[in-house]
Formats: sequence, C-alpha cells, structure tokens
Amino acid sequence: MSYCSYCREQSKDSIHRWYHDDVYGKMSTNDNELFGRLIMEINQAGLSWDIVLQKYPGIKEAYAQFEVQKVAKFETKEITMLMKNPQIIRHELKIKSIVYNAQQILQIQKEFGTFKTWILMNKQNSLDNWVKVFKKNFKFVGKEIVKEFLTSNGILNGAHDKNCPEYLKK
Repeated sequence: MSYCSYCREQSKDSIHRWYHDDVYGKMSTNDNELFGRLIMEINQAGLSWDIVLQKYPGIKEAYAQFEVQKVAKFETKEITMLMKNPQIIRHELKIKSIVYNAQQILQIQKEFGTFKTWILMNKQNSLDNWVKVFKKNFKFVGKEIVKEFLTSNGILNGAHDKNCPEYLKK
C-alpha cells in the first residue's frame, strides 16, 4: 500500500498524516466541524496547505473551537483581536468572511435544521452548481475553495489516490 503523494513522505505523527488519515475525504459529523473545514479552506486561499495545517491549532482556538454560534457573534473587537493574532492567518477579508459565513450557517440551520442536512440535500449538484449555491450564501468561496471543502467532506471524489489505504476504506 502507498499513501497519497502529498503525505507519502510524512512521518506518522505529522499534521499532514493526521489530516490525511483522520479528516480528508470523510464527512464531518456535525455543523461545527463542517464550519471548521470551511474556515480552513478559506484560510488556505493563496497560501500553501502546509502553512494552514501548521496554524490549525491556533485557528481552531481563535475561532472558538469552530463553534458556529460563537463565531457568528464576533464583532469589531474580536475581529481586531484576530488581526493581531500571530497564530492564525491575519487577512481581514478572510476573517470578516468567516464571521459572515457563521451567520449564514445559522440561517441555514433555521431553515434546514443543520448545515449538514443542507449540504446532503444538495449532494447531487455538479461542482459548477455547488459554486453557485455557495456564492449565493457565503463570502470568500471561489471554485477551488468549494471544491476542496466538498472533497474534504467526501461529497466530491478525489480525496485519495486509488492505491491509498484511506481510499480503500471507502
């Protein structure tokens, strides 16, 4: 067996292997985890995945353990603190978009019960339709962000090489 090319050389205790083995390609179990994945994908835009994964613990802490309800309440004070936090990606548009997106997820939850239900109801969409749906509801979500978010949650195929042990578990 061989791992996917991007983590083949990583040690078992690397963050890349953790993400590959335990997260990537598997549907999140709850809305906060889904939100966390969206946060990570937004943060990755224009940066290497390595940088974002290395900052994962700081990002998770700074964004209230990815709790949608808490992040949705962030105001100018919290955004200013985030802009000064060296443990995260300090990009004002990304930060403001994440707060806005949390508020949008709360609206989706009111209408559909959960963010996960909303995603699963749209599961059969093509990538182009997904992008339209995401752009209608969220900020800072282009085609690559939407594609990686959906791939990371197993909605779109392609998370693992066909000879990867994680692919074979599917």
